Amino acid sequence: MNRRAWVATGGYVGGVVATNVVTASAGLWPVGFGLTATAGTMLAGGSFVLRDAVQEAAGRKVALAALGVACVVSAFMATPALALASVLAFGTAELLDMGVYTKLRKRGWLRAAAASNAVGAVVDTFVFLFVAGFPVSALAVTGQLVGKAWATVAVVVPVLAVRGWKRVRK
Repeated sequence: MNRRAWVATGGYVGGVVATNVVTASAGLWPVGFGLTATAGTMLAGGSFVLRDAVQEAAGRKVALAALGVACVVSAFMATPALALASVLAFGTAELLDMGVYTKLRKRGWLRAAAASNAVGAVVDTFVFLFVAGFPVSALAVTGQLVGKAWATVAVVVPVLAVRGWKRVRK
């Protein structure tokens, strides 16, 4: 694997693990508009983009292996309920995310990343909240999705800025 693939893979694994550790230790955080979300939500949204980056740089098999490593490490670093919720939510959401991303990638990175992240975020939210024992209410789901949207924007905007800067330099 090249350096870009290693960095993306390490960031992805670290992001998934950090999501669970932060949620276990900090509980709920405000995400704006009077909503709250589990603390790791902000990191979970970014991890969807990082998963796409791993697939782009190293392929689907490495992305799946990285997900497996992240879930195993999370099982040792978070509460049992969060670890189980994470494995089920990330596993289900990331597989759906990967399927959507792979199908749409030919039409452009931004379209593929945005659509796959939207699918992944919704599935991850419902599965995680339910399995971890958090309320699955309109407010809780909305808070989770707003938090993941902020995190996705925080990753996508710099990527687009760097790509634009590189185009201008050429």
